[in-house]
Amino acid sequence: MRSLLRILSSWCAIGAILAVTATGVIAAPAEKSWPVELAQASAAEEDVNDPLEGLNRVIFELNEFFQAMFLRPASEFYVGFMPPPMREAVSNVLDNLRTPVILVNDLLQGEGERAWQTTQRFVVNSTWGVAGIVDRAEEMGIPKHNEDFGQTLAVWGVGEGFYLVLPLFGPSNPRDGIGKHLVDGYFDPIDQWLENSNRESGVWARTAVGGVETYSGVADELAQIKKTSIDYYAAVRSMYRQKRKADIRNGEESDMPPIPDINYELSTTPSQ
Repeated sequence: MRSLLRILSSWCAIGAILAVTATGVIAAPAEKSWPVELAQASAAEEDVNDPLEGLNRVIFELNEFFQAMFLRPASEFYVGFMPPPMREAVSNVLDNLRTPVILVNDLLQGEGERAWQTTQRFVVNSTWGVAGIVDRAEEMGIPKHNEDFGQTLAVWGVGEGFYLVLPLFGPSNPRDGIGKHLVDGYFDPIDQWLENSNRESGVWARTAVGGVETYSGVADELAQIKKTSIDYYAAVRSMYRQKRKADIRNGEESDMPPIPDINYELSTTPSQ
């Protein structure tokens, strides 16, 4: 089933890239600051590069329905049932499992120092950190970071293309649709082993836990943004673009919450 989702998302992304190539609209959106401008974002913002906005809004609403019906109740149960130390342990384990994907992308981007940090983190946390349950590397002053193949493509000079909202996966663009939702899966040895040994239920379990963990860490912030935004769809679009720019630039801190996406294993701080 995970393979089917990858194929579907890759078709969406490939179709979008063909459209981008045909129309020549690979362009980067204008910079905006957070949080005031993003909270007040609207469909009239400049350079939105969203030619599929009508379709995107429909998919966005379907994703919102999915979150309201499934993801939000699951995250509320997760926060209510799991004490903060246990949620932090889950987040640490998910981070550690994602390390091989980060390492491959560090190397593909020519980031030797960051690749060494990633390697150190994996060794330290997998051993002294008891399979990643405790982030001993952070305690030792070895910082964590995230990388994905969408970022790698950006470093290689591939433009983001136009804005897309993918079913379930959420905010994206042609570059990230292929990089994050298709290629990164082949860099993940655990996912590959689970799929090749007919244990796809393990892949789904990991994805589901990661989605609930991520959403539980940002649900309150997103609810506030939804409450104060003139146009929540446009605000999320701006947030996604600004966050991806910060991700690509490596190390630039941002106050923006991550956009909930069940395919992300993003690091979040558990709610108290």
